[in-house]
Amino acid sequence: MSNFKNVQPLEDFNWEEFENGSISSESKEAQEASYDATLNKVSEGQVVEGSVISIDKKEVIVNIGYKSDGIIAASEFRYNPDLKVGDTVEVYVENQEDKKGQLILSHKKARLSKSWDRVNAALDNQEIIQGFIKCRTKGGMIVDVFGIEAFLPGSQIDVHPIRDYDVFVGKTMEFKIVKINQEFRNVVVSHKALIEAEIEAQKKEIMSKLEKGQVYEGTVKNITSYGVFIDLGGVDGLVHITDLSWGRVSDPHEVVQLDQKINVVILDFDDEKKRIALGLKQLTPHPWDALDPNIKVGDRIKGKVVVIADYGAFVEVAPGVEGLIHVSEMSWSQHLRSAQDFLSVGDEVEAEILTLDREERKMSLGLRQLKADPWADIESKYPVGSKHTAKVRNFTNFGIFVELEEGVDGLIHISDLSWTKKVKKPSDFTSEGASIDVVVLEIDKENRRLSLGHKQLEDNPWDTYETIYTPGSVHTGKITEVMDKGAVIVLNEGGEGFATPKHLVKEDGTQAQKGEELEFKVIEFVKETKRIILSHSRTFEPEKAYDEKKTVRTTKRTAKKEEAAPINNVAASTSLGDFDALAALKAQMEKDK
Repeated sequence: MSNFKNVQPLEDFNWEEFENGSISSESKEAQEASYDATLNKVSEGQVVEGSVISIDKKEVIVNIGYKSDGIIAASEFRYNPDLKVGDTVEVYVENQEDKKGQLILSHKKARLSKSWDRVNAALDNQEIIQGFIKCRTKGGMIVDVFGIEAFLPGSQIDVHPIRDYDVFVGKTMEFKIVKINQEFRNVVVSHKALIEAEIEAQKKEIMSKLEKGQVYEGTVKNITSYGVFIDLGGVDGLVHITDLSWGRVSDPHEVVQLDQKINVVILDFDDEKKRIALGLKQLTPHPWDALDPNIKVGDRIKGKVVVIADYGAFVEVAPGVEGLIHVSEMSWSQHLRSAQDFLSVGDEVEAEILTLDREERKMSLGLRQLKADPWADIESKYPVGSKHTAKVRNFTNFGIFVELEEGVDGLIHISDLSWTKKVKKPSDFTSEGASIDVVVLEIDKENRRLSLGHKQLEDNPWDTYETIYTPGSVHTGKITEVMDKGAVIVLNEGGEGFATPKHLVKEDGTQAQKGEELEFKVIEFVKETKRIILSHSRTFEPEKAYDEKKTVRTTKRTAKKEEAAPINNVAASTSLGDFDALAALKAQMEKDK
């Protein structure tokens, strides 16, 4: 070492005394003083240079020309994995002599004492520096630069998106200082900045050679919900999700994987914005061109439901070849429903080809054609008079629409619901989705409608009522409804009757009320109009009194007729006498002639 070049042997050194151990103390002191004079003068807190004389996993031994070598923890040199014996390093003297008599040095503190100046100089000079990545942190990494902890943003590690930050921890890399906050002494470094210039040159070269239709090999850089970004060697292009496959793609991960190398074709590009549209499916023939030429209308074909909407379902019969099943072709039912009522995405179906246009690449399919038309043999399956159970579909003001089976609908008119009940709203009679027994009354095959009845399942009770409710007969009934014009009475034998207010007067003179159960006499029964006129008052009025009142009314009417009769007779006789006189006069005149 240079520290020992000026060491000279003592001219009066007595080697015999030294070998015998009999050197005087004065000579020893002189020798030590002479030796100390040859060593560097160091003090604690001083920064000096030293030479690396030994390296192991834990420690680095450094000679600074002092009477003992200094020890530095090997971790302080992690930023410099190329450190070797003989290298000159800066060290900070922490302790000239610890309890063990050991010189304690620090390389980290030595670096820190000058690091801020170095960092600023590196920024000013755009210098490329080395740094050691210590650990991860939120949004990036912590890098040791000249002993200062600098921040490396995740976006500045590489030009490619980083998916695994941990692989960079413990690595020594080259960086450029891009920003310094002097107030807070924050330093931001970038590795990406070192390679951007080179990449920019590559981009210009690639863009200058781009032509539509060219095929390039690229690497899958990023996968999004709308497409895949491909690295073409310094410039990125996008394969839109619709250009990944001739078939429908719901997730680009189904087609490609990250870091996968694939061939793509240039569809379009923009020099100014440097946008490149790429295609993957265009490298293979269109599936319609490869479709079996023997397939024709009327054939049955299998496929998988890939998209479904209210109006229909798209079925993929081959990769990239789809046919539409309209909702009207899913069932023989006349009630158009949503396609979701019949099919779901992923269903495997068999359908009949209804239309096929190879030029327009369109195909329509049908499901109902695979089933027999229920109206083809409607007369034999649902003959007039046959009884069935139907399902209530919906209501109208005039009746109830029901479904006997898929595709076979019928109408129960409101007048055919009940023999006895006066149905005002069909929805009060039953509920949607409920089952109801019906009888076929009429078949309209052309319009695919059946006229149905419900009351016809039972005998007409009015045939029986005709024998029970004879005029003058008395029956027990309950007042169920009271109106201004009268009251509705439900009779115990069945059926409903009506009584006007004057026939609801009770024997005590009060008016009968709703809910009362009383005796009623039948005044009138009309089977055709299903009318029963009742009276409670006549059940307790004596028949004689009723007959006398009737006789009085009849006598009065007769008297009025008799009073008018003489007047009519006088007029009649006068007219006849006049006619006789005229006749006699006419005869005399003729005789005179």
